[in-house]
Amino acid sequence: MNSPEQFGGVGSDGEDAETIELLYVDDTGATATVTRTAQSLGTPFEVHTCERVSDAVERLEAASIDCVVSEYALADRTGLALLGEVRERAPEMPFVLFTDDGDESVAREAITLGITEYIEKTPTEEQTELLLRRVVEAVSEREERTAILDRMADAFFALDRNWEFTYLNERGREIIRSAASDRVATAELVGRNIWQIIPGAIGTEFYDRYHEAMDEQSPVSFEARYDALDTWFEVRAYPSATGLSVYFRDITDRVEREQSIAEREEALREMYRVTAQKETSLESKVEALLGIGKDLLRTEFAALSRIEGQTYVFEITDTPEDGPEPGDTVPLSTTNCERAIDEEETLVLSDIAEQAPELTDRAGFTEQGIACYLGTPVVVDGSVTGTFCFYDRGARTEPFADWEVTLVELMGNWVSYERERQRREQALTRERNRMADFANFVSHDLRNPLSVATGHLDLIEAEYDGDPEHVRKVESALERMDALIEDVLTLARSGDRVVEASPVDAESTARTAWAGVDTEAETLEIVDSFTLDGDENRLRQLFENLFRNAVEHGSTGNRTESDDSVEHGSTDSRPEADDSVERTDVEDGDGRDGVTVRVGPLSDDSGFFVADDGSGIPADERDQVFEKGYTTATEGTGLGLRIVREIAKAHSGNVSVTESDDGGARFDVSGIDVDSR
Repeated sequence: MNSPEQFGGVGSDGEDAETIELLYVDDTGATATVTRTAQSLGTPFEVHTCERVSDAVERLEAASIDCVVSEYALADRTGLALLGEVRERAPEMPFVLFTDDGDESVAREAITLGITEYIEKTPTEEQTELLLRRVVEAVSEREERTAILDRMADAFFALDRNWEFTYLNERGREIIRSAASDRVATAELVGRNIWQIIPGAIGTEFYDRYHEAMDEQSPVSFEARYDALDTWFEVRAYPSATGLSVYFRDITDRVEREQSIAEREEALREMYRVTAQKETSLESKVEALLGIGKDLLRTEFAALSRIEGQTYVFEITDTPEDGPEPGDTVPLSTTNCERAIDEEETLVLSDIAEQAPELTDRAGFTEQGIACYLGTPVVVDGSVTGTFCFYDRGARTEPFADWEVTLVELMGNWVSYERERQRREQALTRERNRMADFANFVSHDLRNPLSVATGHLDLIEAEYDGDPEHVRKVESALERMDALIEDVLTLARSGDRVVEASPVDAESTARTAWAGVDTEAETLEIVDSFTLDGDENRLRQLFENLFRNAVEHGSTGNRTESDDSVEHGSTDSRPEADDSVERTDVEDGDGRDGVTVRVGPLSDDSGFFVADDGSGIPADERDQVFEKGYTTATEGTGLGLRIVREIAKAHSGNVSVTESDDGGARFDVSGIDVDSR
């Protein structure tokens, strides 16, 4: 009904209001007064009267009543007994106790049962008018609450203690009817038992949690899926003494979105786990990725392929029994992959017949029934070598999502990277094998005749009575050849990178290297204690070569005048002279000036330096010193500093040369992790 805002039978919009159906229960003769007053005031009432509780219950079940007004003392029971009957059937219905027989205990019980209003009957004429005004307000308030509930986006229904519906808003009626085991009219829902209408809910979380709320008289909230509707609901249930109020909403989209995100995250974690396994072969990793992608995309087929001319070769597959196996080949022109290969772009077709009808004449569609496809090119060294793809015999009802496309592209890019890395490693292996063969050749085929020549020279020297200078020159040449062979072997066997690095004590390694160099008149200073992350043997070789270079090329007797040197600022903020540094001094046995060599970490701990106070390296020659064959010493091989650079590169580092603060040479080795102490 449309509840009026005032008496007179006219609503707020100026139109006649609908009649309020009032049930008045009284056996004291006041019925006539209520009816007469309603008529005299023009109140839009239809007054139904009876004298007994039993009659009132029958009337409630037979007719649509908007409000009940009752005397306290009735012929068969009390007005409060009637209130209890009403609340079981209609928890929200307005109920007014209109009596002079009540007292404080009656009022307390009435409030407990959920009475709407308690009005004294005397004086009858005045109180009857008050009664009717309150009835109009109560019915109007109820209608407003009902309208609000119907406008709610959430579904709502109310149950009494017998689990019978007392009210459902529009959304609630829709959902309950769709869940009902049998067809049921909307008008038939009120008064029906929820578990009889929806027997499939018995034993579900809904059943258990509703009973929990009723039994414990405590609100519950939960999320659960109702399988019969294939729907997730968020539910809030509030119990009362008369029943249960339930608010619920469809959250299927949100739950599926969250599940999808979780599924993607799990797939990414699994992808990382697979690709990070160092001991697993590339083939096994690709097999695992195909399985992950196939499960996530829900396709029947997954494959990594390669192209050989116009032939499409299945390399690794994850397909049904009737699908292609590794090694199977088909003409490239019969596949969807050809387009991805030709265009060098990911091909996304959720429905080939609709999106690319020109591909429906290919064998993949006509013979195998492939109806959807998602594949990305595998690119190695700039050239497409094949595809990483997923396909199915059924068209997809929904297009491939952007994240699905991205996932496949990530997998394809990883395969491309691994193939490139594999190819580079194979090339490096071949190069290492060639170097190893070369080293064996140098070590055996050159050193053996050199040893023979050296042995014969000793015999010649013992018997030769000519100019001894000739023997000395031959001996010098043989020694130079031996030094060249040693350096070439060092280069050939050093490898291109350090595989297993470990902390190396710089001072200990430097002193061991210093002991291996002829440093009779030279001095080594260690500026600070620090460790290096690398290969100890190769770092010792690096120090040894730098020390030998300083000793052989840096004698202070050969140093240029200070005015002739080129100024170069040090890259290190640490002082290169410190009275507290530890020195290893050896007296000059032949009277020449010895070289002082200093070692310490760079100021930013990005590497270390080796500096001397010798004659230094001219600025215009510093770019050449690391080239093979470059030397200024009469007995040098020109490979010592080249070896230094290769060892630094093997540690992912770099080496540069400048002028030291003392005018000598300073070598900065950067890119190697340093831990100063």
